[in-house]
Amino acid sequence: MNLRHYTPTESHAIEALFFSVFSQSEGEAEGRLIGDLAKDLLESTASKDIFAFVAVEGDAIIGAIFATRMPTEKEADLFVLAPVAVDTANQGKGVGKKLIEYGIKELKEKGIKVLVTYGDPEFYSKTGFQQITEAIIQPPFKLTQPEGWLAQSLDGNPLQEVEGKCSCVSALNDPRYW
Repeated sequence: MNLRHYTPTESHAIEALFFSVFSQSEGEAEGRLIGDLAKDLLESTASKDIFAFVAVEGDAIIGAIFATRMPTEKEADLFVLAPVAVDTANQGKGVGKKLIEYGIKELKEKGIKVLVTYGDPEFYSKTGFQQITEAIIQPPFKLTQPEGWLAQSLDGNPLQEVEGKCSCVSALNDPRYW
């Protein structure tokens, strides 16, 4: 398995991966929603505000993750890891964990200070995320499952309260994702 930054020629394959994974786990409507999100992130987000990483086996993309800027009034080096997908046939094999660890390493090298995510605490704790409250880092929208609000420091300093409400890139600026 090869872990690396995505290339623009892989946009359609990444969109299809997210559609397939989320359709199989959450239903076709959710698959379409998250597939469209992946497409929108790749097409509409400025390159300085997005990182996309893939896990490739042979010629197939078997996993993909996005990290996009989520600034506040005073902090610009805050990113959110979302969405994340691993091909159904490759789930449970450590692909997601390895891909997230690779992404974290790359983000650290770029000087990103804090990474947040919104998902399963049991899964994400395996890659260094810890549960936080909305008082520590204010999400862009009201969270439907606040127990899934997670973060980690990437600069070696302890997590501290971030001043002000976060904003997000336009593709994620929709309460359906939160």
